[in-house]
Parts: sequence; structure tokens; C-alpha cells
Amino acid sequence: MALTTAARIAAALVALIAWSGLVIQLGASRELTGAAGSALWEMLRYFTIIANLLVAILFTAVALGSRRAASPFLLGGATLAILLVGIVYMLLLRGLLELSAGALVADILLHKVTPVVVPLWWLAFAPKGGLGARDPWLWALLPLAYFAYALARGAQDSRYPYPFMNVTQLGWGQTLLNALLMAAGFLIAGYGLLWLDRLFDGRVRQR
Repeated sequence: MALTTAARIAAALVALIAWSGLVIQLGASRELTGAAGSALWEMLRYFTIIANLLVAILFTAVALGSRRAASPFLLGGATLAILLVGIVYMLLLRGLLELSAGALVADILLHKVTPVVVPLWWLAFAPKGGLGARDPWLWALLPLAYFAYALARGAQDSRYPYPFMNVTQLGWGQTLLNALLMAAGFLIAGYGLLWLDRLFDGRVRQR
């Protein structure tokens, strides 16, 4: 299904916001690490970066007219991923670090702006009625895969990206329980998105 010009322009704006946040964060991280490669590797430790990178790539493709990128499954998964970023940040991470300059701007764009504009774009422009009952289960694999990846990196260098996955402080039992709770929350949110998808599709069909 081809998207309207308005949808593609809005997608370009979303992509611009995500890319801007990532580039600014790369600059801030490079000041700490001294090299772009090291900065990028450090950034990829965080789900925030991975989700925003997913949004940036996907919405760039949507803006360029890619029908594959505009599939309901991909758009729904990206929307949930970035929504998780915003929710976890507001509930668990806000205020843990004092930031300034570019790092502060990147924090606002990546944690507060994209988690709002992406769901708004989905509500306004995403094709509705194309999601299936198994999609939330497939989407939930992303945070679980990230958890495994982050814990593997942490096991190598004893550095964990978020307090709720710090095995050294929490132990494996609590850390794995946190992973399951977040996957469950992601699954519930996925079914909420599925419900909205069918609700909006039904309203369109009634017109």
C-alpha cells in the first residue's frame, strides 16, 4: 500500500529527528571516547540507540517511498520499540544522570521526542487492519534479544547499560525476572496496538 505525500513528509520529519539525536549523541560520545568507532560501539550498548536507529532507518525508507518499509508489521514493531524507550525512561531512568550541551539535546530527542512523534505518526498515517494476532509475540522477541545481547556484553566487561539489568548488583534471578517483566509489558502493549489497529480499521470501513 502506497502512503500519501503527507505521510511521507511526516515520516521524513520523524527520521530527521531520530538521525539528529543519534548524530548529536555520537558527537557527545566521541568527546568521551576519542574515536568515532569506539563511540558508536559504546552507544550500541543501549536499547535507546538501537530503537532510535531502527526508527531512523525505517522512516527514512518510508519517506523515500519504500512499500516494504511501510508494512504494518515493521511500523508496528518500530512504534512499540520506541514507545518502550520513552516509558522506561520516564519511569526508571529519568534524572539518573546530569547532562549538558550536546548530550542533553540528544537525551531530549532520543528519550522524549521520538517516543512521542513515532506513535503519533502511526496513529495518523500507518496503514490499519494489517496486523495479526501473532505479531505482538514476534515484536516481544526484540527486547528479549536485546536483553541477551546486553547481558553478554556486560559479562565481558562488567558494564551494564541500565540499573535493572545489572547482574553484579541484582543477581541473575532478579535480572532475568526484570527481563521477563519487560517482555510481558512489551507483549501487552503489542496487543494494545493490535486493538487500536483493528479499531481504526473498523472505523474506516464504516465510512
